[in-house]
Amino acid sequence: MNNKKRSRFAIISLGILTMLTSFSAYSEQPLVIAHRGASGYLPEHTIAAKAMAYAMGADYIEQDVVMTKDDHLVVLHDHYLDEVTDVQSKFAERKRSDGRYYVIDFTLAEIRTLDVSERYFVKAGEKKPVFPERFPLNQARFKVHTLAEEIELIQGLNKSTGKDVGVYTEVKSPSFHLQQGKDLSLEVLKVLQTYGYTGKQDKAYFQSFEIEDLKRVAEKLLPSLKMDMKLIQLMGDESYYDEITTKSGIKNLAQYVDGIGPSIGMIVDNHSTAEQLEFSDLVQNAHEHGLLVHPYTFRKERMAMPAYATSYEDLLDIFINQVKVDGVFTDFTDLTVEFIHSNNTTQ
Repeated sequence: MNNKKRSRFAIISLGILTMLTSFSAYSEQPLVIAHRGASGYLPEHTIAAKAMAYAMGADYIEQDVVMTKDDHLVVLHDHYLDEVTDVQSKFAERKRSDGRYYVIDFTLAEIRTLDVSERYFVKAGEKKPVFPERFPLNQARFKVHTLAEEIELIQGLNKSTGKDVGVYTEVKSPSFHLQQGKDLSLEVLKVLQTYGYTGKQDKAYFQSFEIEDLKRVAEKLLPSLKMDMKLIQLMGDESYYDEITTKSGIKNLAQYVDGIGPSIGMIVDNHSTAEQLEFSDLVQNAHEHGLLVHPYTFRKERMAMPAYATSYEDLLDIFINQVKVDGVFTDFTDLTVEFIHSNNTTQ
């Protein structure tokens, strides 16, 4: 992090933290959002991972969506296939000049022939899992599924269990899809509409990292479809987001979105220590303008946790009980639900 960005962080006093607790928005428990499903236990974005997250008590389950060559919407984190499937062994000749295998170059029927695995990288010609302690590579058979199939699973479980778990859908690289002649955001909204998610009262969020496309969704696509979805502006610690994370930027965002989804490093400085936590003003500014804050990603592996957190529970305590975020994206739904319930956490 450069000095300019570090200067945005300051140690928040107890008085400010106390003030935050008085906001009327904090009347409910923070949301537990299953990040790509129960991805701490099963390969991300598989139907099995989504069913497990549901059973673990998630409030919302996340869907990342990309589009196939024949215009089907499938649930995958990237618009590439080569880090979570065996596409290299089944369609070796189909990679592009950059060496990647693009979802948009394959039909749904072709993609259904692939096996999905835990996320991996290749080292010395051998697949290595990104998270070595998670589900073993190349064990069991998992498949890619469509957005409609996942929604039907969640809605079916809502009916059979009497629960009301929501969907939390992200369009992945919508500008890339537009360049390829496909309006991903529009098609995702149409599917959500088909399944009854049309207004802010419904259990659905629509999120994107792309600022201009999300604004297009708010100002053009939703009105044209007579919809009014809850919108979340995702953001990371890159210069692309500098303007919208200022006080004036947050104020402008609040004109058309319902919340923000920042990386955890945008809220608590990664250079913090357990003895001295440094907080940005991002959450305070967002709450002052009525925006929800749902940061990502909460993982229990030491390699994936910031150094200032002494445990996964400590990490949750910092963000839920001290910073007062409104929800968290987690790979470990069960641990997060247990923490919230055992602490009787309310905002």
